[in-house]
Amino acid sequence: MWFHIDTTSGTPVYLQIYQQAKQAVAAGVLRSGEQLPSVRALAEGLVINPNTVARAYQELERDGIIEIIRGKGAFVAARKAELVLSREERLRRLTEAFERLKVEAYHLGFTPEELRDLLEVYLTEGPARPG
Repeated sequence: MWFHIDTTSGTPVYLQIYQQAKQAVAAGVLRSGEQLPSVRALAEGLVINPNTVARAYQELERDGIIEIIRGKGAFVAARKAELVLSREERLRRLTEAFERLKVEAYHLGFTPEELRDLLEVYLTEGPARPG
């Protein structure tokens, strides 16, 4: 199972599941049409309340990342977020993500130029792999 919950972080568990699933889809770890674990199976595997998993799945479905088919399960959506969310909402979310990145870079001591260079490398070459 590829979900890893950190109970010591300040991030709610449902949000950790949401973020990890979203990242797995973006990275191609989870592909369109692939089935996710059932709410019960994932809750048992992570030793958490099924309502927590259900909330994460609801958020993922709301954002067009997964589709929940009653009686069959949760699947990575074939549709893209741009078909589910308005351009304004997508832009708002991306702007928030950039703002969080900018603040984090500042506190880590990176200049705007260094951040721009790192972003360019990341977009063209992908994330750096350890080792």
